[in-house]
Amino acid sequence: MHNENLSKQLEFIKEIDKLKYIQRKTKIFNSNRHENDAEHSWHLAMMVMVMAEHANAPIDMLKVIKMVLIHDIVEIDSGDVFFYDTTKNHSNTDEELLAANRIFGLLPEEQAQQLIEIWKEFKAGETDDAKFAKSMDRLAPMMQNHSNNGGTWKEFNVPYQKVHNLKNYIQKGSITMWRYAESILNESLEKGYILKD
Repeated sequence: MHNENLSKQLEFIKEIDKLKYIQRKTKIFNSNRHENDAEHSWHLAMMVMVMAEHANAPIDMLKVIKMVLIHDIVEIDSGDVFFYDTTKNHSNTDEELLAANRIFGLLPEEQAQQLIEIWKEFKAGETDDAKFAKSMDRLAPMMQNHSNNGGTWKEFNVPYQKVHNLKNYIQKGSITMWRYAESILNESLEKGYILKD
């Protein structure tokens, strides 16, 4: 039984290496190089660890770190969807659920179910843990775009109000981090990094 579990776990580890190949539209800080999903997930895990004190409510840090480390694994199958895409949105699609079941399903059943439930909780965004995890997921690209003089906002002509409307979710996880996000968004508007509506 142990060998069977180990075999499944190793297969999962090999499979998730593919996350390193999923390119995001967002570029790393002060750079023209696109970030990949694995880098994004690691960065969010560090953000959670460092900024947990700014959550609106107490969080289970280990659980939130798990959320941000696994939240994009489904993109191995479904691909990255640009946050401001007008043709395909970030809602919990059937395609993503199929991907979650396939990829996490490589693991022994108990581990697979645990990770699928954590992934679903993140996607639903209703618990304090999920709210904070999602707030970090929305904050990181804002910081990157700000550091890159507008980044994807400028590249894809995304207007201020659209960014504001989609990013104000951050306040559900952390009022403190939303105040910071709003300040860099307003500064970006003043500097012409983002379009006025």
